[in-house]
Amino acid sequence: MSGSVKFSTASDALDAAQVPFRTVYTGARIPVVGLGTFGSDRFSGDEIAASVKTAISLGYRHIDCAAVYGNEHLIGEALREVLSSGVVRREDLWITSKLWNNKHAEADVIPAFEKSLHELGLDYLDLYLIHWPFPNYHAPGVDVTSRDPHAVPYIHDNYMKTWHQLEKLVDQGLVRHIGTSNMTIPKLKLLLRDARIKPACNEMELHPHFQQPELYQFVVDQGIVPIGYSPIGSPRRPDRDKTPDDTVDIEDPVIVRIAERLNVHPAYVCIAWAVQRGQVPIPFSVKREQIRSNLHAAITMPLTEADMQEIAGIDKNCRLIKGQVFLWNGARDWEDLWDVDGVIPS
Repeated sequence: MSGSVKFSTASDALDAAQVPFRTVYTGARIPVVGLGTFGSDRFSGDEIAASVKTAISLGYRHIDCAAVYGNEHLIGEALREVLSSGVVRREDLWITSKLWNNKHAEADVIPAFEKSLHELGLDYLDLYLIHWPFPNYHAPGVDVTSRDPHAVPYIHDNYMKTWHQLEKLVDQGLVRHIGTSNMTIPKLKLLLRDARIKPACNEMELHPHFQQPELYQFVVDQGIVPIGYSPIGSPRRPDRDKTPDDTVDIEDPVIVRIAERLNVHPAYVCIAWAVQRGQVPIPFSVKREQIRSNLHAAITMPLTEADMQEIAGIDKNCRLIKGQVFLWNGARDWEDLWDVDGVIPS
């Protein structure tokens, strides 16, 4: 990637000190908005790494990464440039990565973590998540009908073996916090019962058309910070994740009307709603003006209580990332991944 230009704070940067934060149960503070780095198949690793530098120059201090995105080595180059400039210190940043499904085996967890840590060029991570609660693998770029012939349903004993390896990483000082992603209330109850170190954060799909109020409230009540992916409805998600019944948040009449009143893009309203609700959105963009706008929405928090109540009323329960490629033989449909009846399918 090109890195000849010396990193510096952008002339139109927002004051990073003004970005609100959430406090995790350890007392650590996580900035309320982060930059996602999943570019699907639509953006190159170099573009995403460049967006990381742009975001930090504009005032972001929270970057959400994952091994499966295939770009951590390039993001690592960006982070090295940022940190070597002296403009930002490592302790000012919150960096997250995630364990991919095919690395759940006890012997694979720590090496997978170490690979991410090395590629990101860091001495520690602030947060490490189990990306999905299933070890089921799918190759990059497959369509929605793809299935892992070895796929299995959630097996709690196996998940806990994986979790205990993450706890070791905390013991070793290599990661400050561990957490979950794409979990459900029944699965989280089991984890909270059996974990020695409880999750600090749970990452889940959250946007105005999919507010997950029961899971959201459960997470908050347990002292776990909710991190929301696809906060504007993920218009650039992979084609395999799109279905004819999906709704579009930024075209919702309520969102559009509020945006018109504020003279902002509807995506701005979605980010502001997420922050003011209490979650931590991680929007993705490679466009400078959008990256800045998302941070600005987090700082200004422009929505009235009436706006918040109106948006709360438009939840269409439209899950966009359904996870069909993780299904196992014998599963009825993608809803089995999400324990919709409160029972973990076997």
